[in-house]
Amino acid sequence: MKIKWFGHSCFLITSDNGTRILTDPFDETVGYSLPHTEAEIVTVSHNHFDHANVGVVKGDFKHIKDAGNFTHGDIGIKGISTFHDELSGTKRGTNIVFVYSIDGMSICHLGDLGHALSQEQLKEIGKVDVLLIPIGGVYTIDGDTAIEVIKSINPRISIPMHYKTKHLSFELAELQSFMEKMDGKKYPSNEITINEDNLSEYPKVVALDYI
Repeated sequence: MKIKWFGHSCFLITSDNGTRILTDPFDETVGYSLPHTEAEIVTVSHNHFDHANVGVVKGDFKHIKDAGNFTHGDIGIKGISTFHDELSGTKRGTNIVFVYSIDGMSICHLGDLGHALSQEQLKEIGKVDVLLIPIGGVYTIDGDTAIEVIKSINPRISIPMHYKTKHLSFELAELQSFMEKMDGKKYPSNEITINEDNLSEYPKVVALDYI
């Protein structure tokens, strides 16, 4: 499969048979170029301007924004209820973590997770091959808590998201400190191709470039 980063928390995941999943599309105020793309599935972790701009997506797609179990062809999707802050949602509401079963692998998108995960939530998430994790703090977990979450989930690789770049229009923590602590590597592209056989060739933490 291919995983392409459009910036912020927005990724296009394309399965080997061509099914496309777009995660958390943002609006024009965020600073990145809008993800004008077609998709068969669009998942939204929560209804904020930088995650829920489904109107930008082309085509006839399935919009998933709730907890529960969903299927589309041979792709399984599980939505797991979490919170957007460390106070059970009293500051910023709820957040849905999505786990996608694609091409024999498990991809987990944490959305705007605002807290460390409980044992029950970790059990619901289950085994993860690729973890898409926010690290920028302010509105989500910060880099240190992200490291704790990575250790608790134990994915084969982790891809950071939701952090400050020169394109982002508001303040979050930058990538460098997190990458240094995790001995992460920057990938020279905004798209990565993964399969069961090549996952072990990547570093445990790989940041995609924004192009």
